[in-house]
Amino acid sequence: QVQVEESGGGPVSSGGSLRLSCAVSGRFVRINTFGWYRQTPGKERELVADISIGGSTYYAASVKGRFTISRDDAKNAVYLQMNGLKPEDAGVYYCNADDPLAGTDGLDYWGKGTLVTVFS
Repeated sequence: QVQVEESGGGPVSSGGSLRLSCAVSGRFVRINTFGWYRQTPGKERELVADISIGGSTYYAASVKGRFTISRDDAKNAVYLQMNGLKPEDAGVYYCNADDPLAGTDGLDYWGKGTLVTVFS
């Protein structure tokens, strides 16, 4: 079984910063891509940023230049540094870990989410 645990969410004033952390533990083969997703009420979960095992990154246009994703493979962890937060950045942030060698066709692991609230 694989556990994915996020931390670091909370309330913050507009313009402030937060750093989200996510750690994966348990019986996985190898995490290829880590991703951070955001979900707000009534909307689908959307990709905010991801980082491949080779270090390639993707950022949604709305966060580019303000958020930075990084990973520490020795700790099976991924981080999301969020600066210049805006009210529209609020939501539940979910960590995703892609394990393409697990199972027959690969597996995706999800955390339970951490809530980010941005006060204007």
